[in-house]
Amino acid sequence: MTDCQLYLISPLDVTGDFPQRLERALDAGPGLVTAFQFRVKDIDQHEAARLAEPLQAICAARDVAFIVNDDVALAKRLGADGVHLGQGDGDVRDAREELGREAQIGVTCHASRHLAMEAGEGGADYVAFGAFFDSTTKASEHRPEPEILEWWSTVFEIPCVAIGGITPANCAPIVAAGADFLAVSGAVWNGDEVAAVKAFAQRIRAEQNGAA
Repeated sequence: MTDCQLYLISPLDVTGDFPQRLERALDAGPGLVTAFQFRVKDIDQHEAARLAEPLQAICAARDVAFIVNDDVALAKRLGADGVHLGQGDGDVRDAREELGREAQIGVTCHASRHLAMEAGEGGADYVAFGAFFDSTTKASEHRPEPEILEWWSTVFEIPCVAIGGITPANCAPIVAAGADFLAVSGAVWNGDEVAAVKAFAQRIRAEQNGAA
């Protein structure tokens, strides 16, 4: 069983002291947070690039993948490590052509085995299932069961990401089901980010040691 890791998703507002908060969160769990998704809405690309720059540098210094949400053009402009595509954000193959072989491309698959298989066949580097719980970050009518993670990790090599309202208190069954990554946002940024990352580390460790 590979170790489950954290995939941090930014809040919509990454101004002010957010770069310092990101540094603290990454440093609280060295080797635990291995990806960070830059997710901002309703700002132009120039402004997005300006906001992304310090965050990208913080990630690069810690060997954390910097993934852009929904925007292949911005990912290309920034030379980001990859892009995350929702179901309406274009095709994996087109993104691959645009960003090259090395880019990490992830796809939201909600609760659908079919969409996940399609994404895998299209060359996605990871698939994301969710929302597993009610989320304050993003509303979703999709509610997969943890079994989908178990099925995916038994049948496919491509990593799977679990997303949606995941907290240190409720993550154990998701980890046990075989999620490679827990995608978390509000659980970290709505409080003390250091305490949250440490709490996730503790729960993941406990779950995996128990399963070992």
